[in-house]
Amino acid sequence: MLAFSQSPIQQVDFNQQRYWIKRDDLLHPLFSGNKARKLCYYLTQSLPHIKTLISYGGSQSNSMLSLAALAQLKQWQFIYYTKPLPKTLKQQPIGNLKQALECGMQLIETQVFPESNQDEHSLFISQGAAETWAEMGVRQLALELNQFVAQQPSQRFALFLPSGTGTTALFLQKHTDLPVITTPCVGDTDYLYKQWAQLDSTCKTYPKIIETKKKYHFGRLYPEFYQLWEQLTQQTQIEFDLLYDPIGWMAVQQFKQKWDGEIIYIHCGGLLGNESMLKRYQYKGIPSSIT
Repeated sequence: MLAFSQSPIQQVDFNQQRYWIKRDDLLHPLFSGNKARKLCYYLTQSLPHIKTLISYGGSQSNSMLSLAALAQLKQWQFIYYTKPLPKTLKQQPIGNLKQALECGMQLIETQVFPESNQDEHSLFISQGAAETWAEMGVRQLALELNQFVAQQPSQRFALFLPSGTGTTALFLQKHTDLPVITTPCVGDTDYLYKQWAQLDSTCKTYPKIIETKKKYHFGRLYPEFYQLWEQLTQQTQIEFDLLYDPIGWMAVQQFKQKWDGEIIYIHCGGLLGNESMLKRYQYKGIPSSIT
């Protein structure tokens, strides 16, 4: 059984503002960040009847790699459906795809994805692990954060994290009285509200949503993303994810302008995906100094 130690909370200065970072990127090399929290349930269950794990999504998904590692740990077959790969990536896999294949993932390229379990011996996990069982691990995250804040009684805190499906943000808010702030990276505000209503219709308090001033398309490359990521690395000495965190840090700085308390930014991992993201930036020439 795999157990996670409690991740540290580190104070940093960024652009002359103080932030606290919940270092969930340090939980485990393959189960870092919110994927570790979401998959905690399956990592702690024996489930002897399961033989095959099935999921789908992008070919460089952080979730894909964590699921591949889960299947390897449990000695399950892992079948993953994704859209047809670019020729260069198929010939020379990199990043999360390379790591997942090395874990034994069986990749199926298709335009049609499965929607449910195939039989009683298979386990189907939807894209991004947006499932009710994810609450277990996120509840532990909330407990750790609540304990930290209780030791800082003279300060007001808000929790911040970027969202894909919004699963972590929703269950985090359910288990803390602290304000949880998030920004949509995949869809928009309406998308997050729909996701939350489907996940748990009993929730009475939703996280607060901050949208960036400019609308960004998920997965596209933007010069300002790389520049912000580089500034973060230089000023905090912490590597962040190149896909979600640039939008997250744009939004958290926006929120900071109106919030006079402390902010804990939750590092959601995903660093193994930076290899492929950096190669994409290099190919596009943003910036020309990338090596």
